[in-house]
Amino acid sequence: MSLEYYMNQVGQQARGASRLLAKASTEQKNRALLAMADALEKARPRLIEENHKDIKNGEEKGLDPALLDRLLLDDKRIDGMIEGLQQVAALPDPIGEISNMVFLPSGIQRGQMRVPLGVIGIIYESRPNVTIDAASLCLKSGNATILRGGSEAFYSNQAIAEAVTAGIVAAGLPENAVQVLNTTDREAVGKLITMPEFVDVIVPRGGKGLIERISKDAKVPVIKHLDGNCHVYIDDEADLEKAFAIAINAKTRRYGVCNAMESLLIHQAVVSSILPKLALAYQEKGVALVGCDLACVVCSSMARASEEDWYTEYLAPKLSVKVVSGMEDAITHINHYGSHHTDAIVSQNYSKTRAFMTEVDSSSVMVNASTSFADGFEYGFGAEIGISTDKIHARGPVGLLGLTSQKYIVLGDGHTRDN
Repeated sequence: MSLEYYMNQVGQQARGASRLLAKASTEQKNRALLAMADALEKARPRLIEENHKDIKNGEEKGLDPALLDRLLLDDKRIDGMIEGLQQVAALPDPIGEISNMVFLPSGIQRGQMRVPLGVIGIIYESRPNVTIDAASLCLKSGNATILRGGSEAFYSNQAIAEAVTAGIVAAGLPENAVQVLNTTDREAVGKLITMPEFVDVIVPRGGKGLIERISKDAKVPVIKHLDGNCHVYIDDEADLEKAFAIAINAKTRRYGVCNAMESLLIHQAVVSSILPKLALAYQEKGVALVGCDLACVVCSSMARASEEDWYTEYLAPKLSVKVVSGMEDAITHINHYGSHHTDAIVSQNYSKTRAFMTEVDSSSVMVNASTSFADGFEYGFGAEIGISTDKIHARGPVGLLGLTSQKYIVLGDGHTRDN
């Protein structure tokens, strides 16, 4: 079977399944999600066994520790996938929701109904738990989905796909509602993003190079998840105990995730009070620091940061540190160098925090909280399909509503238009 024939077949099956899913009941969809959770639990030993194959292959290929961490499936992460399915099942079903109904002077009623997007193609790297996040959110929002995971997680994704299909079939929904591509051929991505007759939206999750390539070549609309060059700004009116905890958590909770802090900005009035303590704590955790001239004066062991450092999403135990003259200086730096993903301020001054929230042009802005909270699960979405840095349609963690659209509906009673 040629790749083109296979991809066309997958596309046709997805389009057919999307029409059936669009009219599926909430009860059916929830039953499928809970059956998927049961299937994952039963498949736990197999999931870990298949994941070990991917981990071993990754180690042999020399993947760095952060990527291996993203790839790992252990009991805790399987528990998280199961909990995510249960949470999505418990969420309100947005499909069919009617809002903004108003009577117009002509006598008709006009409103909007929430509807699925149709078929969503999702391309992602490393993290096999994305397979469950994507499958659950697309299913609950009435969308068929075609998933193309990275070759480094091939065995894990195929094992998860079996559990997903088992749950879907158990609920009487079309088994092609979720299809995980069974090929590692890179050309499959090129085909998937150029099939507008079958695919309505593409969601890429991965490195900057992958997303730029897909955005450039796609013939299907793309919800972009660009890099996470996240910042924490410690103000001169910050509670320094809170600031210390936030700065450590935002960087060291996990290095290979898009909501990890990559640049720390500190007001010049408090830098001598907090930076040496932070530097010592980071050193104990193996985090390499690079900084501006003033930061290097406070911590002489710190290397000088290059211009490129301020733009970089490290996804590794490395952090850029800059001393700023005030909040406006911090905001200017964030809006210039940041990726519009997630940025935080630590301050006890209400007026400053309000200004920071207004002026920082990012999809999530935090006040006195770690950037680690920028996550669909933490936002109460059950899971997320990605974190969009776009400004149109969906922005920030993309949950159920981000995978839907609205159409206008009009109610009349024999009304006709005269003019």
